[in-house]
Amino acid sequence: MSKPNVFVRFLGGIWQVLNTLRRVLHLLLLLVIFGLLLVGMVGTPVRVPSSAALILDPEGELVEQLAGDPLERALGELQGDGVRQVLVQDLVESLEAAATDDRIKAVVLRLELLDAAGLPRLQAVAAALGKVREAGKKVIAIGDSFDQGQYYLAAHADEVYLNDLGAVYVDGFGYYRTFFKSALDKLRVDLNVFRVGEYKSFVEPFIRDDMSAEDKAASRQWLQAMWTVYQRDVAGARKLSAQFIDEYANEFAARLQDAGGSASRVALEGGLVDKLMSRQEFRDHMIGVVGEMEGGDGEFSQIDYRSYLSANRKTPAMDFSADQVGVIVASGQIVDGQAPPGTIGGDSLAALVQQAAVDDAIKAVVLRVDSPGGSMFASEVVLDELRALQDAGKPLVVSMGTLAASGGYYISMFADEIWASESTITGSIGVGALVPTFDRGLDALGIHVDGIGTTELSGQLRLDRPLGEDARRILDSSVQDAYRIFVDRVAEAREMEFAQADEIARGRVWIGSDAQQLGLVDTIGDLSGAIDAAAGLAGLESGAYGVEYLEPELPFLAQLLRDYAIRVTNHLAATGLRLNRNRALEGLLATGERQWTALRDFNDPRGLYYLCGCDVR
Repeated sequence: MSKPNVFVRFLGGIWQVLNTLRRVLHLLLLLVIFGLLLVGMVGTPVRVPSSAALILDPEGELVEQLAGDPLERALGELQGDGVRQVLVQDLVESLEAAATDDRIKAVVLRLELLDAAGLPRLQAVAAALGKVREAGKKVIAIGDSFDQGQYYLAAHADEVYLNDLGAVYVDGFGYYRTFFKSALDKLRVDLNVFRVGEYKSFVEPFIRDDMSAEDKAASRQWLQAMWTVYQRDVAGARKLSAQFIDEYANEFAARLQDAGGSASRVALEGGLVDKLMSRQEFRDHMIGVVGEMEGGDGEFSQIDYRSYLSANRKTPAMDFSADQVGVIVASGQIVDGQAPPGTIGGDSLAALVQQAAVDDAIKAVVLRVDSPGGSMFASEVVLDELRALQDAGKPLVVSMGTLAASGGYYISMFADEIWASESTITGSIGVGALVPTFDRGLDALGIHVDGIGTTELSGQLRLDRPLGEDARRILDSSVQDAYRIFVDRVAEAREMEFAQADEIARGRVWIGSDAQQLGLVDTIGDLSGAIDAAAGLAGLESGAYGVEYLEPELPFLAQLLRDYAIRVTNHLAATGLRLNRNRALEGLLATGERQWTALRDFNDPRGLYYLCGCDVR
C-alpha cells in the first residue's frame, strides 16, 4: 500500500536534486564567510565582566531541538533566510548559571525577536527566571512591544518597561486550520479518507470546509484549559486579579479607544508594565544597576546569553566512568527511516535508544517527547526499541513537552513513568489514512488511463484511477486494525480495560492536567523533575550522577564545521549584527512550510498514521 505516496515521492525527488545543489553552493559560500571571520574570532576568548547584566535576547521559535542540518542552519542565519530557532535548554542553562554567578548582577529580557513558543517551554524559562530572582538578583524586561508569548516571560520580571510607542498585545490562544475540500473539488482531486475516532481531525482539512462539531467541542476544552493556565501564571506574576488578563484581551479595542489610541498607556494603566521608558532612559537606568561598559561608550555593562554560555561551557571533560541519566529528545513529526534533527526518524531514534541500552554508564533514560505523531510503522519501531531498553533493566521516564499526541503518545505509553506539563497537548489516540486520486482532473484535461491487470487488485491503488473497492476494503480493515492495536496497547500500558481506553481514545485531544486525571499521564512536572525521577528509579543518589544528552554522531569533519558555523552565528548575534526580517511574512511562510513538511513526510509503508493536527498559534 505504498503506491499512494508515489506523487509525493516524485515531488520529493525533484526537491532532493535541487536541495543537493543548494547545499553544495551553500558550503562554498560558508567557506568564504569562515575565511572572512576567522581573523576576528580565532583566539578571542569570551570574558565575563566583573559586574554585568545577562542579556536574554532569544531570536526565533523556542524549541526542544534545533531542526535540520546544523551546517545549513548556521549558513541560513548568516544569509538571513534560515529558520530561526533557540533551544529552551540554552536559555534555562544560562539563567541557572547566572543565579549563582557573583559577576551577574541582573538579567535583562529583550524579547522582541522571540517568535512562537509553546506554553510548557515558556513555563520552563519562567521557572529559571524564578531561580534568578530567588538568588536576590533583579530580572528586568524592556520592550518596544510585547506579544502574548513574549509578555508571558516579561511578566515574570521584577520590572517591566515599555516604549511609549509600544503595546502589550494579548489575544488568547487560537486553533485555526486551512480547509481544502472546495479547492480539491475544483481541481477534481478525490481525497479518499479512512479513520477511526470521530475526534481524529487531522484528515478534516481535506474532506471539509470547516471544523466538525466534535473537533470544536474537544478543542474548546483544551484551548480554554491552556488559556486558564496563561491567565493564572501572568496574573500571579503581576499580582493582578485572575480574570484581568481575559478582560484585557476582550476589552482591548475599547480601552485603546478610551486612551486616544495609546496602546502603551492602556498597558500602563492596566498594570501590565511598570513604566514607559525610551531606550536611552533604559540604558541610563541599567548603568545605575550594573555600571558602565568598559571603554565608556555610554552602554551599560552586559554580556549576551550566547557568549555567557560559551564562557561557562569551557569545563573539564565529562567523567564517562560516572553514572549518567541519558536524555534523548524526540522532536517533530514521526517518519519512517532516517531523519535529521527536528523530525523523528523511526530508525534514527531507535538507534539512539539502542546506544543508551548498551552504554554501561547510562543507568536510566529520559525521553523528551515533543511530537504530533506520524507514521504508525515508525512509531512501532521506536516503541520496540524502548521496550528492549526496559527489558535490559534500565528505567525509562517520558517527559512530555508542548505536544506529545497520537504517535507521540504511542512511543510514550509504556514508560515506567510519564511526566507532562499541565498544558501539554496529548492523547489523540486514533488512526487515519489518506489516499489522493487524480483521475477526474486528468479526464478534464483530456488525459485518460486504460489497461489490464493479472489480478483483481492490479491497478486499484493507482493515483490516476478511481480507488478500487477491494483497495477500500483493505485500507478500511487496516485502519480498524491499527486503531485496535493502539487502544489495546494503551489499555495494557496504563492498566485499563479496553472499553475504558477506547472511551478516552477515539482521536480526542487532552490537555496534560486532564490526561493525568484520566490515567494517561502519571505526574505533572518539568524535565528536571523527570530526570530526578529516572535517577531515583535507577537507585542513583542525588548529586551523584551526570546528565548526558544523546545525539547522533557526526563524522569528525562535519562536526568541526558544524561547531565552527554555530560559533560564527553566535558571534554575529552577540555583536548585534542582524538582518531585517518581516515577522508577519515569516509566520505565513512557516505555516506553509509546516503543511508541506507534513505532506512530504507521509512515508509510512502502509499509509497509516497516528497523527494529530493540533497546532496552536
